[in-house]
Amino acid sequence: AIEVIYECLGPVPFSKKKAPKEEDEEAAEEEKVKEAKTSVTVLADGTYATQTALTTDAEEVITTDDDPVLRKMLLSGNYLLGASVVSSLLKIILKTAERLGKDNMKIKEQTVKFLITCCSMIQAGQNAPSASRMDRDSYERISFCIRAILDPEVEAEIHDVLLKDCRSVLADLLEEQKEFEKAHSANGEEGEQMIQPDSILSFRQLKSRRGLGATDVDLDDEGDLNKAKGLDETQGLSEHLAHVHQLTGFSDPVYAEAQVSVHDFDIVLNILVINRTPNTLTNLAVELATMGDLKLVEKPQSFTIGAMGHRRFKANIKVSSTETGQIFGTIVYDSANSVDTTYVNLNEIHVDIMDYIKPASCSDAVFRSMWAEFEWENKVAVDTAISDVNDFLQHIVESTNMKCLTPVSALGGDCNFLAANLYAKSVFGEDALVNVSVEKVLDKVEGYIRIRAKTQGIALSLGDRITLKQRNKDSTPVAAH
Repeated sequence: AIEVIYECLGPVPFSKKKAPKEEDEEAAEEEKVKEAKTSVTVLADGTYATQTALTTDAEEVITTDDDPVLRKMLLSGNYLLGASVVSSLLKIILKTAERLGKDNMKIKEQTVKFLITCCSMIQAGQNAPSASRMDRDSYERISFCIRAILDPEVEAEIHDVLLKDCRSVLADLLEEQKEFEKAHSANGEEGEQMIQPDSILSFRQLKSRRGLGATDVDLDDEGDLNKAKGLDETQGLSEHLAHVHQLTGFSDPVYAEAQVSVHDFDIVLNILVINRTPNTLTNLAVELATMGDLKLVEKPQSFTIGAMGHRRFKANIKVSSTETGQIFGTIVYDSANSVDTTYVNLNEIHVDIMDYIKPASCSDAVFRSMWAEFEWENKVAVDTAISDVNDFLQHIVESTNMKCLTPVSALGGDCNFLAANLYAKSVFGEDALVNVSVEKVLDKVEGYIRIRAKTQGIALSLGDRITLKQRNKDSTPVAAH
């Protein structure tokens, strides 16, 4: 196995310096390197400045079309793969040393070859162009492998970690991924609706009204109507009552409340108006206005309410993006005992972003791709009374109605720092990405929460939601409207 890896890496060194020149040419080359390029630039405040740059030639990288794929990937800048290869070589050498002994000549030869490969990889990474230069993490990992094979004390401390613990962690990760895929496939099979090849496709719009009786309704009609009204069969009475908002006070002559039903692009206000006076109110109208990406479809009509009577009506509002908004207005009416028109101000209805965000899942590669693509970012500093990093993450997940993409096994254990990715998708097809990076310092959670989205509205609204809900865990996250 170790010979196959060396064969895929190819010969060392991975980079070489240019051929030596004669003394006069070397002097000329040094003068050329020392030549500075000077240019004039304009600063942000409008003033002029002179900038000087020294340029040198980087070492050549030996690569041809006949090179193995592993060598091409390594020299193209994928040094994370190189660090993984070095770690694998180290484990193979340690396992072989257990069986043959550390004083075996073959083990010593493999150790020397391993050290030469590591040094060549570090040299190629540090001398590469800036675009493909070795990152700090890969450099430290390769340097640690070199120290582990040279220092017997370090090797004794990490021996069981490398050969036993790493394998068990990988096995647990693969088992968790297997269970995750199995659960998702089971949910997908349950959610699929089986339709036979010879089933009839029914189109309501093409049916003749004469052919439909009073009781002839398609099987899906009732579900479609409930869906259009924003009704959910899983919601109980308490959840429906939580969406009822008091618009006026109990001491006002006219009492009004509204039940808010949110369905995708529509907000339906089912408004109840009660006349609490012994007089008849004429020309009563509820004048509504919106703030944000909300648009009132039609203005409610005026009507007359008798003494101690009530009236129900609906108002439709269109939503164009995932963004918080507000609905406010007044009740205007005339009384039979008064000449003046009376105005009653209504309490604001807050349309929350949580009504349009649903938990979703995506792969790590897709998450990283969207994170690099999206340009709007909102960075929120952590300011909370929660003292445990895992409790804080769970609180953020519940408050934002998002899904944690980081596996549970990666978040377990007693640790003072945590990093996790959250993902959600809006009903408008917009993606919301959140990265939580926190640590526990002196019984206090500190860090930052970074939000990225394709549009500015969802990034700002999510930031406001997190800022409002992150302070106290006891504040139950109820979706306000």
